[in-house]
Amino acid sequence: MPFGLGRKKEAAPATAAAAASVDSRDRAARAVRFHGLTEEWRLRASMSITGRLLDTLNKREAIGLSEVTWAPLDGSGPFEPAPGIQTVDPYDLIVVIAGPETLASLDDDERTAHRIHKIAFDVALHVPPLRVVGTVQLHPGSEPDGLLERSSQMFVAVTNPSVWLAGVEVDIGDEADAALVNRFYLRGVEQVDLATGERHLRLPGSPLGGTTWRERS
Repeated sequence: MPFGLGRKKEAAPATAAAAASVDSRDRAARAVRFHGLTEEWRLRASMSITGRLLDTLNKREAIGLSEVTWAPLDGSGPFEPAPGIQTVDPYDLIVVIAGPETLASLDDDERTAHRIHKIAFDVALHVPPLRVVGTVQLHPGSEPDGLLERSSQMFVAVTNPSVWLAGVEVDIGDEADAALVNRFYLRGVEQVDLATGERHLRLPGSPLGGTTWRERS
């Protein structure tokens, strides 16, 4: 297995609170599709989870896989069977694509309640060699730059995602609800226009007063 050789691992945080928060409808294990991106490879497989894929990754434990195929990250070759790969370490994953089946069972009211106290930011996350563009949900008072700080949460969810490698968009499928980005690889955060994936352009002239949007370099 070509992942994580000699890499120092951090101790996993306590997961009792996360386990207690899992909805009873999601305690039964279920099979979901797995699509992960490492520094050199794309992996597709089947895996078994309870609750959300995001919570599973944030436990920082090896993930069991079956029916694994892999291909070069740059698209230079097709997916081929990789029967020797039976587990993957979350530390080796830069981005994991989350489809609708990887989410917890929430009705519309529960989804609204879950998001009501968060603020959406359209961002570009630099996780070399990849660039992920999309929307992150943060608590009031938090700024996107805070994602660069140490946290017990190893992965952060980016909705409406697109993933780029050397200026070329990576095919993540039509049913990608979110890109789960490994913050250990995060090297830069920009607030962007989601339509273009680029920084907002400054308008000519001087501010008219009041609070202005601050662009961080």
